[in-house]
Amino acid sequence: MSNGRSLLNPKAGGYRCLMKMSMDSAEGAYRILGYSDGEIRINDARYSASLLVSPDTLVTEWGPTSLEALTSDHLQTVSELAPEVVLLGTGAQQSFPGRELMLSLMRGGIGLEVMDTASACRTYNVLMSEGRRVVAALILDGGELTGTQGR
Repeated sequence: MSNGRSLLNPKAGGYRCLMKMSMDSAEGAYRILGYSDGEIRINDARYSASLLVSPDTLVTEWGPTSLEALTSDHLQTVSELAPEVVLLGTGAQQSFPGRELMLSLMRGGIGLEVMDTASACRTYNVLMSEGRRVVAALILDGGELTGTQGR
């Protein structure tokens, strides 16, 4: 389904494209179509704040603006989506949250994979296409909530 053009056009948006993704089919309503520094494209909207996405749920007011701001309350919101695995995208570089935060998910029988946000976006699409109950918890450093349709 790719036409060879960048989904995040640096000429139009003034930023460079870090990753282009395309998917011909997938289970679920929410697909990650692109990621660049500070912005994620899900379906026809672009978001510049941390969010949660699963095949059937999008939570745009999730909250943490950095890994250091991540709390157990944020992870409780993740748990309420009943995933089998959570992909925690920690920004431009992989960083691990505190041990107690990670254990809170694992004690609930939820798998946790920690990776940079670009990797979390790619892995989410693969697991979603396999029909897995996956949630991507994507931290965009310092982002403010914006969701714009078809920009």
